[in-house]
Amino acid sequence: MIRVTEQESKHHDIDQMSVMEILKGINQEDKLVPLAVEKVLPQIEKLADAVAERMKKGGRLFYIGAGTSGRLGVVDASECPPTFGVPFDQVVGIIAGGDTAIRKAVENAEDDADQAWIDLQEFDINEKDCVVGLAASGTTPYVVGGLNTANKNGVLTGCIVCNEGGPIAAESTYPVEVVVGPEFLTGSTRMKSGTAQKLVLNMLSTTVMIRLGKVKGNRMVDMQLTNHKLVDRGTQMVMAELNIDHDQAADLLLRYGSVRKAVEAGK
Repeated sequence: MIRVTEQESKHHDIDQMSVMEILKGINQEDKLVPLAVEKVLPQIEKLADAVAERMKKGGRLFYIGAGTSGRLGVVDASECPPTFGVPFDQVVGIIAGGDTAIRKAVENAEDDADQAWIDLQEFDINEKDCVVGLAASGTTPYVVGGLNTANKNGVLTGCIVCNEGGPIAAESTYPVEVVVGPEFLTGSTRMKSGTAQKLVLNMLSTTVMIRLGKVKGNRMVDMQLTNHKLVDRGTQMVMAELNIDHDQAADLLLRYGSVRKAVEAGK
């Protein structure tokens, strides 16, 4: 049986289409993605709850994947420190083939079933931690092997895949199987499948960070002040929370280094 992600596109002769026809076809398929994600919200809930509980006790979250899926994990992990002020080793993205593979494909890296656990051991992974495998196909050996060994070592396991019933889901205690259907360009899982994985990753990391107390109200009170835009955003937050003017808020923010600390000091 052909996996859904490998099924032939419903759009034919796309090389003969006009630019607008191509764009409309891609957009038509993209509209299906959030609906597919909505169907698996209960699966995402279970994974987010489990990860948050582990992390409250000092655990870390690791993403493992190859190709597009691995890159998406690296992106999500890298955005957690500036967004939520967490240490850079609290959410970690690992891609088959190492950091070189972020920009350039590494031949056969995803086919090594032993390498993911070797990569995870560099971070002294332990039973407090969580590993989420990312693979549109649901079959990538790098991810299957990593999850299998993680399970044997008492590490919480989950996944985000785009086919049902694959070996990666079978190795995951908390699988998320979001099936978006055939791609506009047959087999190009960087498209709908990648979009689905990005949406779920957004949901997972944001929900976990909220549960860890990294958000107050609807604001990123622990975000890092790494540029003028973020300093201005933080100043506006302090102004709104303390009902003070811009200069006072900016002074507090720059003096204490975060919205949370500035607000606490200003009360």
